Formats: sequence, C-alpha cells, structure tokens
Amino acid sequence: MRGIFKVGKKSHDVLLTRIKLTWTPIIPESPTGDGTVLEAGAVLLQDVFAVKVKRRRAATQQSGGAVLGLALFHCRRRGRRLEEDTLHLHNASAEHTHSWYNTLKELLSGFSSRPRYVKVFINPSSHKKEAVHIYRDHVAPLFKMADIRTDITVTDRKGHALSVMKECKLDEYDGVVCVGGDGSVAELCHALVLRAQLDANSPEKPVRAVLPLGIIPAGSTDVVSCSVHGVRDPVTAALHIVLGHLQQVDMCSFSSNGQLVRFGFSAMFGFGGRSLARAEKKRWMPSSRRREYALVKTLARLRPEDCQLSFLPAKSSNSSFSAHRDQGKDPTKKPDSEMEESWITNQGLYLSISIMSIPCLSPHAPQGLAPNTSLDNGSASLIAVGNASRSEFIKHLKRYSSSSGQFSFPFVETHSVSEVKIRPRSLIGWSEEDSEEEGDSKTTPIIQSERAAFPWNIDGELVEIANDVIIRVHPRLITLYGEEVDEAESSITCNCI
Repeated sequence: MRGIFKVGKKSHDVLLTRIKLTWTPIIPESPTGDGTVLEAGAVLLQDVFAVKVKRRRAATQQSGGAVLGLALFHCRRRGRRLEEDTLHLHNASAEHTHSWYNTLKELLSGFSSRPRYVKVFINPSSHKKEAVHIYRDHVAPLFKMADIRTDITVTDRKGHALSVMKECKLDEYDGVVCVGGDGSVAELCHALVLRAQLDANSPEKPVRAVLPLGIIPAGSTDVVSCSVHGVRDPVTAALHIVLGHLQQVDMCSFSSNGQLVRFGFSAMFGFGGRSLARAEKKRWMPSSRRREYALVKTLARLRPEDCQLSFLPAKSSNSSFSAHRDQGKDPTKKPDSEMEESWITNQGLYLSISIMSIPCLSPHAPQGLAPNTSLDNGSASLIAVGNASRSEFIKHLKRYSSSSGQFSFPFVETHSVSEVKIRPRSLIGWSEEDSEEEGDSKTTPIIQSERAAFPWNIDGELVEIANDVIIRVHPRLITLYGEEVDEAESSITCNCI
C-alpha cells in the first residue's frame, strides 16, 4: 500500500510491504534545481506489536471522535535492551486511515508465534517483593497494548505454581509467563516439562514442553532471564514475549537412586552447594548480605569433596579423547555399547563441580558461569575445580566478573558433556556443624554425620541428596521467549572477595 501521511509536521510518502513500512519526506521541487537529500525512515513489521486508530476526543468522551490517523507501537534496540517506541501517522481521512489499519492488523496477525492468551504466575515474595509492581507498571500495559489476554495466579507458597500447572488446561493458552526470580523460573520450567511427560504418558523419557515460557526478571540474580535477554529489564523481557521471539533451550534431568529429582539448567556440588546451604540458614538477612556472608564463611572453611566423577563427552566435543574414540570405531557396534565405552571416570578431591546446560549469564558474571556452552547446543559444560589453596580458588572465582581466564588454572578442567555421574566416596552426607568442627587442613575431605545429606545448588535452589546423582542433558527440551546472547549487561561488582 502507498499513501500520504504526516510524520511530525511534514508530509511523507508512506509505503507498506509485507516486511516493512517506510516513509520518505515529500519535498517540493526547488526552483533553482538544487538537489535536496531525502531522509527516509523505516520500521520492520516484525518489530511492530500494535496499531491503533488515533481520535480527537473531549475529556468526557469515552468513544468515537474525529479520526486523526494511526499510531504504530514498535520496539527499537539499544544494545541488548528493547525499548518501546511509537510512530504517529497523521491523516484526517477516516476511510484512508481504516483501510491502512485493517491491512496492518492483518499483516501483524500473520506472526503466529505471538501469544494471544497467556497464563501468568507472579511470586510476590521474590527478592525485594517487587514482582507485583513490576508486572503492573511495566508488563501489563504492554500486554494490554498488544491485545494479549491474561490469566493471573499470585503464588503464596513454594510448589504452588507446580500444583497449578499439573491441573490447568494448557490447550487454552499460547504461553506461560513467570514474574519472579530464579527459584520461580526453575519451578515453572520443571512443571512444564513434567506436565508434558505426564500428558504423553512417558514416565521414563522426558518430553519437550508444549508451551513456551516467558520470564519477567524480579529476582536477585535472574540467571536464566539474563541468559535469554542479556539484561535484567522487565520491558525487554515483556517485548520479547509480545513479539514472539522464541529460543529453544537445553535442559538437564537430575536423578538419584533411579528417581527423578527435578529438571533444571544448572547444578553445583561442593562449594556452590555448601555456600547456598549456609545462606538458607540466614533467611532473615537481606539477600545480598546473606549471599556475601555465606560466600565468605564457606571460603573460610574451604574443604574439598572426595568423590568419583564420571562423564560422557558430548558427541560434538573436540577433546583428544573424542578423537581417539572415533578412530577404529566399529560402525556395526550398537550405540549403547559405544556410549558405555565412552565414559571417563576420575576419583579425587574437588572443591567445586558445576554442570550447566546454559551459559548462566548474570550481572556478577557477564560472560556466564559456563561461557563454553550455549542455549541449544545439545550439551552441558562440566567445570571441575580440583583441590587448591584458598587464595588460588579465590583468584578463580574473581575472574568470573572479568572478561575471561576463569579456567586458566592447572586445577580447573572443563568438558563438554552429555551425561555426568557424581558419587561421593562416603555416601554419608554433609552437615555444617560437623564441618565447622574440623581441623584447618585444606586437604581434609568432608566426612559427616549419617543423618545428613549432601547439599546441591540446583538452579539456585537448595536440594539435599544423600546418594549419587546422575545428570543427563536433553536437547531443546523447553522453549523460552528471548534470544541467544553472548554477554550480559554488567553493573554490579562483587565486594565480598
């Protein structure tokens, strides 16, 4: 379509195609023949999320009014952030305006990935208890503008979202939205995959989640949100949902004793699990102080875990082991027997073991806790930190907040894996009280009381497991609203170390 509208105070020649809308100033021919540079503007339709008819109305008038033209609401990029912007096209002809309006609405309805009805979960207790205000002030207006209907549940306890997801009729919705921190996100991701597994009657094999999940960050670190948005900004997150930007993401299953513990993106054993366990005992502290206290306390009593670490290298791994394995491979051999031969097992003392299927970006670690993996490469990053002095371990931790080099230590090894098994040599467990009574030897592994279990940090949630744990990577198990980013916006420095 082609037409004339005023943009600002000047008339423009406006051209609409299925891909974009462009406008060019109409400049009368100069009598002297001087050439004038025309400054054209353009907006892609994939960035437009709403179009409205503008009218002149009196203060008491609820409807009707003289037509003034069109308003196109679209997003523009500023770095990793998405910002709302409006293009005003003025034309007093009602027939002309409505013709353009109807055409634009038809074109926008062709973006099938954009949701029309979403289930929203809000955790009012997350971080500074701002989730309700964040949704009301920043997200709800954008959803209303884009004509997205919502069904809202404000959670009142841990596990509330999981119980609702098990019962609700998912075929009514186009997507699910979570307003909260990493704990809320982890619960809903687990719920979506578990629900898909139950609906498919597949108790053994994970099934891809049916609905995409949108994450509005309202927590203290927002690792998953940063990994698909690059920033902790509710407007950016809401615009990704409104525009239907979909990103498939790998997930892991965590099992022990043959039973599924949960689905998630990351797990930390050793230092990460013990520091979280200490932080959970100080819930009365503000979240930032609680984290710093637990970090410093755990560093002061730094101890290695004596365990057996086994892993299956990812098929795409470029390690020397993979190259050696591929040489002389029998093409008639069954895949199961081939994978069984591929396992690598190490026994030793480890200060920390992390398994992450996403980069885990955050303001504290702009390039991620696991920069060697991506959202959908079908593998996870295994980061095993062997026994080292406290000062060397602190150097390793501090480099996460810089550009790189966190793995450039002889006691740190990384692998791209598809499966990991961790078996503590003593399947007895861990308890903070016992560890604080131990000697000061940095090589003394932790051996504790029989009633306790080993603390694991799974997606920021404390999970205590007394037995060995098996972590399997499941490619593209869930779809999130967002896109692949290589680095998060950083505005925070860690002062505690």
